[in-house]
Amino acid sequence: MGTATVTDPKILLIGASEGQTRQMGTDLKEAGYASVMAYGAQEGLAQASQINPALVVVDRLLGNDSGLALCQTLRSKGIKAPIVLLMAKDNLEDRVACLECGADDYFLKPYRADAFLKIVHLYLQTAPADTENLRFGELTLDLTNRHAVRSGRVIDLTMKEFELLKYLMEHPREVLPREQILENVWGYDFVGESNVIEVYVRYLRLKIDGEDEKRLIQTVRGVGYVLRES
Repeated sequence: MGTATVTDPKILLIGASEGQTRQMGTDLKEAGYASVMAYGAQEGLAQASQINPALVVVDRLLGNDSGLALCQTLRSKGIKAPIVLLMAKDNLEDRVACLECGADDYFLKPYRADAFLKIVHLYLQTAPADTENLRFGELTLDLTNRHAVRSGRVIDLTMKEFELLKYLMEHPREVLPREQILENVWGYDFVGESNVIEVYVRYLRLKIDGEDEKRLIQTVRGVGYVLRES
């Protein structure tokens, strides 16, 4: 059992069910994480502004409020911390909604402590301080600040977009099968259709490819994806 201290990064839990939210807080405390609980969108937004959380967990269903709308508001208020949605369904429409609202990831109900703690650890693990940037042509990936730069443009990325682009840039010009990408980028017991990759690739392309710039992430029909300039 771990012991959280006042200096630990705080995880903000924004839920509708007091019982489930308190259980998540208890599981985090026992694993050595500090957490703050909020109920409803307004309280969650107020807490996010006050405590500068390292991670925000939002239930998609917040009573009369929408967790998706709250995620959009958090981003519009400048909250940069990773946001993870607690969702009841896992289909393409829900994944797209997750991305469009500014969330980084999701995990599914019913709540399971082991799966929840795995995803928390994934997002709060510390990157090595001496890691160099990755470069491919005019695209640079800043591994410390978790953003990309292309032709002088700074490109903000969600955590999962960052991990996907990082994996592609670690294997330039190598055709990567979808199953390999799923295993290495969605490695925490991911169960689902491989079209989740298509969703994230589409969003990455919108961010990193300017109007007069070459498409860097290319589809290899029937196989997967490759990072190359032509």
